[in-house]
Amino acid sequence: MVLPFPQPGPLVRHAYRELHLAGHGTRQHVAALGDVTQLARPWDPATCTHPLLRRQVWAWLEEVVSWLNHEYVWDADAGILPCWPQHPHLVHEIAVLTDQRYRAAQAFTSDALEDWHRYSLPAFHDRARTRTHGHCHDGHEPWPATARHTRHTAPATRTHRERTYDHDAPAESAHDPQSTGRLGVVDLATGELQ
Repeated sequence: MVLPFPQPGPLVRHAYRELHLAGHGTRQHVAALGDVTQLARPWDPATCTHPLLRRQVWAWLEEVVSWLNHEYVWDADAGILPCWPQHPHLVHEIAVLTDQRYRAAQAFTSDALEDWHRYSLPAFHDRARTRTHGHCHDGHEPWPATARHTRHTAPATRTHRERTYDHDAPAESAHDPQSTGRLGVVDLATGELQ
């Protein structure tokens, strides 16, 4: 009557295992992982830099989108667009929604899954509908904000913003230890007092 939630591939499961060890493992486990800030986080695909892991993340998200459209969509306009990989805002949100559903299914009570049904999924659908405004229902359309983004990243516009930043916080003060106040006694890389 219902389809099971799609399971991630072995490399994605390995990434989750490493994250679990980073958060709950012994000191030896954590030390063996190296720099835990660099661990892949499947809910943030940009952190999954190994090509095979990245492919498994994409495959998993693809399966989850198909599953969501089958299991949770009654009204055709409420489904996730077939061109979702071409919309970064949807990719980011689908990855988080997938992670939350995956973790909720691993819980020993239904509380997390109830929260996912009550809050995460409806909020995602509302944001997706608002952000796409009916675009792409009859085929993928070019990004409507292309012109505004191009203007935002143009060298002249960027230079103007940088001058505004410099006016607020002159670059010279970054090299003056006296200008940092109490931060002058903190190693900004480690957070330790000097």
